[in-house]
Amino acid sequence: MYLRHSQGFSGGNRRRYRNRRETARRTYALIAVGCAFLVFAASVLWYANRSVTITLNGSETSVRINSSVQQLIDDQGLDLKPGNLLAVDDTVLKKSAGTTCTVHVNKKKVDVSALADTKLQGGETVKIGDGEDVYEEHRVQATEIKPTITVEGSGAIQYVQTWGVPGRSEVWTGATSGKTQDRGVVKEAQNAVVKARSVSPDSKKAKYVALTFDEGPSSGTAAILKVLEDKGVKATFFLQGDAVETNKSVVAQIAAAGHEVGSNSYSNKDLSTLSGDTLRNQLNQGFSAIAAAGGGTTALLRAPFASFSEQNWCDAMDLVSAVVGWNLDSGDWLLPGAQAVVNNVVSGVANGDIVLLTDNESTSAQTAEALSGVIDGLQGEGYTLVTLSELIATDKDLAKELASPLKVSMPKDAALPTLASAAGDSAASAGTSANG
Repeated sequence: MYLRHSQGFSGGNRRRYRNRRETARRTYALIAVGCAFLVFAASVLWYANRSVTITLNGSETSVRINSSVQQLIDDQGLDLKPGNLLAVDDTVLKKSAGTTCTVHVNKKKVDVSALADTKLQGGETVKIGDGEDVYEEHRVQATEIKPTITVEGSGAIQYVQTWGVPGRSEVWTGATSGKTQDRGVVKEAQNAVVKARSVSPDSKKAKYVALTFDEGPSSGTAAILKVLEDKGVKATFFLQGDAVETNKSVVAQIAAAGHEVGSNSYSNKDLSTLSGDTLRNQLNQGFSAIAAAGGGTTALLRAPFASFSEQNWCDAMDLVSAVVGWNLDSGDWLLPGAQAVVNNVVSGVANGDIVLLTDNESTSAQTAEALSGVIDGLQGEGYTLVTLSELIATDKDLAKELASPLKVSMPKDAALPTLASAAGDSAASAGTSANG
């Protein structure tokens, strides 16, 4: 019993000692964790409030990261002069009632209402200056200034080089002063430019020619397609809308064979005698007939008689990607005989030429008869025969300006132009609006 009691007392002491040691270790561990947490928290706090460098008005300065531009202005004690409140005629209505300052961060203007929300992360270039004058509340009577048109250059292809964008002139009436002031032109019009030029292939070693057919399809188109297929040559067909409606099945054959399709308008009318809705209807009917017959969507136009005026461009610039003429007329429409057509083309051709051939009911048989000799003669002279789009692609500068010959893309802010002589008469009021 004595021994058992002695052993019991001794065991209890050991357990108590062990417990004390474990408690001490836990305490030290907690202290270590706490110290690490404090170091971490201090590091986070330092990082979140560290100084970064910006460039302020040309000089480097340090700011606390995430400081706002408003804090920067306050901390720097910048002496900024506010702008004034002006009447519509630029007289001062109230001094120092304009904006408090002007601020640009990385060359981008910051509205004064956003200064407290614009945070600095370091590395920014900040420019802060005096405030700007502001105008009294006023009513605006605006007049649109229509763009005019200029056709520049000469050549077989005409296309829009610069789209016309309207300008604007304004008359202001002040809500406070009651004054009315003509502010003149507040936005200059950007005038449209149509460029005319021919294709100049970049390569001086290779020679290219595009064969094009007008006024089809006809009863002879199938024979023309057979010759092209046998010779492995692709061409461009400018199809006439009313002829398409008469020979619909041939249109799909032209497209399926890999030839390019453009429009020769709807009927054989001189487009320069048409204007406004009449012209637009003629063009739209031609394009629609081709699409309905399976010829695909196109915006290429060959105007009948190569007649497309500046007024036509003004009325329908948004409908056509290019108006395509020719550099070499085969003369087949004069019915001189197949060999004469071959001679006309082969003897007169030059690198980059667009050749005119005719595919109507009167000429298509002769054209088909001459076509084999035309192709053989051109290839014998070292020419590669291509579609119109392929020909354009050989001229790097032209291809850049006429990137999608089959499509037209009018910018959203653009407008159809007017002839310079009619610009004064075509100005129209754009209504009124309130402005601060």
